[in-house]
Amino acid sequence: MARQFRPATLLVRGGLRRSENAETAEIPYLTSGFVYDDAAQAEATFENKIERYQYSRFANPTISMLEDRLCALEGAEACRLTATGMAAVHSAMLSHLKMGDHVVASRALFGSCHWIVANLLGRYGISHEFVDGSDLEAWARALSRPTAMVLLETPSNPMLDLVDLPAVADLAHAAGALVVVDNVFATPLLQKPLTQGADI
Repeated sequence: MARQFRPATLLVRGGLRRSENAETAEIPYLTSGFVYDDAAQAEATFENKIERYQYSRFANPTISMLEDRLCALEGAEACRLTATGMAAVHSAMLSHLKMGDHVVASRALFGSCHWIVANLLGRYGISHEFVDGSDLEAWARALSRPTAMVLLETPSNPMLDLVDLPAVADLAHAAGALVVVDNVFATPLLQKPLTQGADI
């Protein structure tokens, strides 16, 4: 069985990737590119035939370390770092949705998240419905039609509205929908949505 660490330990040591120099602290990699032994290694790297860093815009040791640390804190299988929270929400949604899909979202979303759902998804042919996140009957009614994804924040930012995440996750999964939770307000130190039924 894997050793369990306290959150404070994970915050400081989770995902640590020491170089061959065995430094005591993480080194921030400030490079945009990486060097290869020869042209064949570079070609294999850029064709994704071998696993090496290509450009820091995709990943570098600093980014990988933080992704591993967040995985450990969230109890997740994988993590992808983005430049902004809205990029995270947008990419989480569009990587799992397609034209004709339907999204049910809590009305109590951060303003920019609300804007993505209300104004951007329609450009991709994705419909949406907002519900009162605290009303389980409203969730059940909304999920009675084919739904690909549920999006919510709990507690919401900035009003601190709460959603019964396990109950909504059960309703969503029964309807065949993925559950995406923006956990920015609580952070994984106070809440772990993946243990309460969230998929993302």
